[in-house]
Amino acid sequence: MSSDVKKNGLQDYIDSFKTVSNGNSGPAWLRPVRKAAMERSVELGFPTVRDEDWKFTNVAPLAKKSFSPSESGGMVTLDDLAPFVFRGQESARLVFVNGEYVSELSDSCAQPGGVIACNLAQSLELNQELVKLHLAKYQDYENDFFAALNTAFLKDGGFVLVPMPNGSVVEKPIHLIYVTTKTPVPPVIYPRNLIIVGELAEAAIVEEYVSFGGEEYFTNTVTEVVAAAGAQVEHYRVERESSQAFNVGTVRVQQARNSNVACHGVLLGGGLVRNNVHLVLAGEGAECLINGVFMPGGKQHIDNYMRVEHASPHCNSRQFYNGILKESASGVFSGRIVVHKDAQKTDAKQTNRNLLISDGAQMDSKPQLEIYADDVKCTHGATIGQLDEESIFYLRSRGIPEDTARTLLLFGFAAEILDRMKQKPIQQYVVDLVKDWLPHGEILKELG
Repeated sequence: MSSDVKKNGLQDYIDSFKTVSNGNSGPAWLRPVRKAAMERSVELGFPTVRDEDWKFTNVAPLAKKSFSPSESGGMVTLDDLAPFVFRGQESARLVFVNGEYVSELSDSCAQPGGVIACNLAQSLELNQELVKLHLAKYQDYENDFFAALNTAFLKDGGFVLVPMPNGSVVEKPIHLIYVTTKTPVPPVIYPRNLIIVGELAEAAIVEEYVSFGGEEYFTNTVTEVVAAAGAQVEHYRVERESSQAFNVGTVRVQQARNSNVACHGVLLGGGLVRNNVHLVLAGEGAECLINGVFMPGGKQHIDNYMRVEHASPHCNSRQFYNGILKESASGVFSGRIVVHKDAQKTDAKQTNRNLLISDGAQMDSKPQLEIYADDVKCTHGATIGQLDEESIFYLRSRGIPEDTARTLLLFGFAAEILDRMKQKPIQQYVVDLVKDWLPHGEILKELG
């Protein structure tokens, strides 16, 4: 067995897990969960292109790499974090450096209405029964190698609780910032976030992944979101890491009746990125939006895997994902709508649009419907193309230079996604990131 494990690139992870287990860290109830997850990850092994869900993404380069458990600390100051501010609105900020929570860089996250925003390790002690009720209960690590690995090594991350009395509203968005710095050896980091939004409560949460000098490393993150009856949740995931980084991120959402959840993604960085978003509409009348833009360049590869399960009747879902690919970048969109047999009166729509602005760019799109009910309305569609030359000609005929015309059209394409973000300061924040990425984006900043 050991030779097979080494062949599959898992020996380093097994050795690291033995070290963690010998420390017996964390509460006693979590240890058997970690152990079972580690055993399952060994059974599953790294996915290959023979696996249908990984058909267009080869993780062999990741499996061949050797990573060490992340090193704590890192030279990050408050001045370094100054750019991570939402203009016109305060945020409650939790900062993790190389996977370790740094209280000196974080804000006070106390808010009215009993809202709690702190690191998960602290909540494993102070809110143990609540965490035990929800942690690792929604994301399926039995059939997901990376989720199993994250669960085996879960140590810290963000914990957000918005209680139900009187329909609490989070006044300040909660901003989870994961910073990776340069370390002597490439690190592996396992952020684990748990977000619980109570009945009729409202919250906005931003996860952001960045590197300060970090080059090659592996981030494997899982976020579980629990939306109670009537809850309103906006979740944002911003990924702009090193072009040599590996990032596998999963957002798993469980929705009760009449809840409304929006999952927004802005993916700009990373060398090999897998963006998993999985929502289950478990209660009648629930609604969800999956909305994102991904913009790889160079030799980046960004794979977006979306899954929406309609498990109850009278639920609505919308998926909108746009990709802009330049240079030799490659992208994937795999979206699946699953309508269970009891989910009558389902209304679901899925749209993936992509622009290739370089001859070397490549895109694979695979929208899917899996329907077991007969009274539903479901549509899906995908397009892959280039900028419309007639539109460029139209703008140039009105005195607009070609570079400016192309930049305006590209930004308009991305803005279709950005305009659906309700939190305006967060929206403006990501708009500026998109402008920085676009060729000749400085033109847009001059125009305001």
